[in-house]
Amino acid sequence: MTAYFGPPVLYLMRNISRAEIKNASYEQLGAMCERLREEIFRTVSSCGGHLSSNLGAVELTVALHRVFDFPHDKLVFDVGHQCYTHKLLSGRAALFHTLRKEGGLSGFPKREESEYDCYGAGHAGTAISAALGIAKARDLKGEDFDVIALVGDGSFQNGLIFEALNSLSVLKTRILIILNDNGMSISPTEGATHDVLNAIKEGVRDARLFEQFGLTYMGGVNGNSFESLLPALQEAKSRLKEGSVLLHVTTRKGLGYPFSENAPTETHGFGPKPAVHSEYPAALGEELIRLAEQDSRVVVVTAAMTDSLGLRPFFERFPERAFDVGICEEHACVLAAALASAGMRPYYAIYSTFLQRAFDEIIHDVCGQNLPVTFCIDHAGITGPDGETHQGVFDLSYLSFIPNLTVGIPKNIGELRGMLRMGAKLGGPLAIRYPSTGEAGEFSPVELGKFEILHSTMSDIIVFAAGERCIALAEEAAERLRGEVDFTLVNARFLRPLDTELLASRTERYVVTLEDNAVIGGLGDAIARFYRESGRTVRCFGYRDAFIPHGEAGALAEKYGLGREALISCLREFHARG
Repeated sequence: MTAYFGPPVLYLMRNISRAEIKNASYEQLGAMCERLREEIFRTVSSCGGHLSSNLGAVELTVALHRVFDFPHDKLVFDVGHQCYTHKLLSGRAALFHTLRKEGGLSGFPKREESEYDCYGAGHAGTAISAALGIAKARDLKGEDFDVIALVGDGSFQNGLIFEALNSLSVLKTRILIILNDNGMSISPTEGATHDVLNAIKEGVRDARLFEQFGLTYMGGVNGNSFESLLPALQEAKSRLKEGSVLLHVTTRKGLGYPFSENAPTETHGFGPKPAVHSEYPAALGEELIRLAEQDSRVVVVTAAMTDSLGLRPFFERFPERAFDVGICEEHACVLAAALASAGMRPYYAIYSTFLQRAFDEIIHDVCGQNLPVTFCIDHAGITGPDGETHQGVFDLSYLSFIPNLTVGIPKNIGELRGMLRMGAKLGGPLAIRYPSTGEAGEFSPVELGKFEILHSTMSDIIVFAAGERCIALAEEAAERLRGEVDFTLVNARFLRPLDTELLASRTERYVVTLEDNAVIGGLGDAIARFYRESGRTVRCFGYRDAFIPHGEAGALAEKYGLGREALISCLREFHARG
């Protein structure tokens, strides 16, 4: 089959009944899987989403629905990149064409969406802890059902997984852990955990590692074959009566579509159109190579995001100075801190939403020791169709109050390059946050802690805009209001330190702040505090106090507090006050 990237397809798959799944022959189950794959492929081609991971887990999910009784039994997904078949088999097939659209189905398990989604997901490593909690609540309430945690081998590297396994015997409950081993996270899985799992799967090592955690290990199961999978699941279900079980299955990511099987990283997740080259990640990779060529201390750390963050060229050019530690964001942060403590200049590249997981390490290990780690924070702001768990709208808030940390918000790719060069010389922690896509730009020098006046007028209104999206929003408003309302526009490119010299020098009575971040705790709050006793009127635009669901980024920004019409209305109001 070939890739389809056409317009939305009006293809509604009917709901498959529980009886059909329970009573089907192996041949009929195979035909069912083909229909499910076609629906997943058509929908992802139209709506975007996670393709290769879902294609590989079709048989496994169908088998789970055959052997277990959902939603009475509980299926907990880790991350949720493999949940599409589960949605199609749980009464949501007719809505599947709304996947990742505002008001439609989420791309991840979501408790508010269906009783079949017993626990929400979006970040790695949570499934076993969640399964243990649900199972323990079952025991305490005297209920009777099975709890299954479906975990990929990429997630199995996450430290939270081992914290949960450590609790297994203490909690004295029973769960089934299904280890779906496809050799991948987003990029190919690397590290000792991957090697150990391979050795166990191939019989080179025995399974006493898992048995010492109190698990009965079952392995060697082909997760894309019903002949292998269904008997193994039946046996695992039987063994659950005596204690917890780990069933190790092997699946092929992207199965059924050769282009996806052969390029599982590239087809892990994509939009409804062929992927456009993202400028910020490309610029990051280019600039880090340039820095590394000039400074032997420059090293790069990432957590299973090598390709998504534009780092593959660096890894190929400087393999000895590039470290992908897998889905272990906290470990990556401490590793970067230790590298810096030993004289290196580490750049830790990560998505905004995933950096949240390393919050304590940012404070304790990096900033508490004032170490020269540069955080390259991609996917900042509203990211759109992946929803609540992936919107990068909290980083300015949770970074705003950490001592020793410099926080930069480049206006474009040229300023990103300038801030990256600053990181090699700064001598302390630096966080640079930026969206995934933007305008190309050459190197632009940046002075630490200094804002930039982009447009100056004699108006009594001043707008401080942080980052490319907000500057573009302010410029759009200026164009709409040309000849009616004018204002001074400032590129507020540092949250820490604020340009207090510029702030103190301004005489405008009306101050507007724009940030692609939660309005609580970010740039607006910092500027409002500075002007608190000045008698000025300060209006802060950012995202209101809510978790932002999935949808189109621009529409979500307008709806949740950072909209063009609201800004224009505010500027007109201030102008009318005189």
